[in-house]
Amino acid sequence: MEENVRTGRCVVAVDGPSGSGKSTVSRRLAASIGARYLDTGAMYRAITWAVLRSGVDLTDAEAVAKVAGEVDLRIGTDPQGYGVTADGVNVDAEIRGPEVTGAVSAVAAVPAVRALLVARQQEMIVNAGRIVVEGRDIGAVVAPDADLKVYLTASEAARAARRSAEDATDAAATAADLARRDRLDSTRKASPLQQAADAVELDTTELGIDEVVQRLRNLLSERGLA
Repeated sequence: MEENVRTGRCVVAVDGPSGSGKSTVSRRLAASIGARYLDTGAMYRAITWAVLRSGVDLTDAEAVAKVAGEVDLRIGTDPQGYGVTADGVNVDAEIRGPEVTGAVSAVAAVPAVRALLVARQQEMIVNAGRIVVEGRDIGAVVAPDADLKVYLTASEAARAARRSAEDATDAAATAADLARRDRLDSTRKASPLQQAADAVELDTTELGIDEVVQRLRNLLSERGLA
């Protein structure tokens, strides 16, 4: 019975703001239930990297969309070690840098860019069959029929502390940047950051990664999916 469950179709949508623990939790959850993993944020970051390299004006939506449509974007779905390439260049490190971080919300807000990547993400989900997908609009837009929808959140202080520790940056500056991104992501017209109506909200402020993963596994077990 366990073998059938682990090979059966299962889509888990994990949404939430930066610093809520989405990436680490999603990767570990995927590995623990024998599923693929998709970091949709990395896709937007890779497109942003390409846009910045092209030199087009970030406020020129048409030009940004043109670059996005021409990029050869590839992303792995192995939770143990995935890679992101844009036009044959591995950009794993570059897309986490301050330049891309500062511009990604603007690029992600372009409707044509979101339409392009959402279609790509939905195709990847269908082909994977069993997958954990994380981002900001997964439960509401990308995978509205997901078997489990989770919205991870945490206090602003906790999110800033986590992100500054990861990036070795000043906590106050990180907090300000997170607030800026939250505002941009939640107010954009195209697929804003939002909690799906049927998502389970989980505050991770006082929880460790293992605790969060176990809670999600418990939710999947209740549904006969893990």
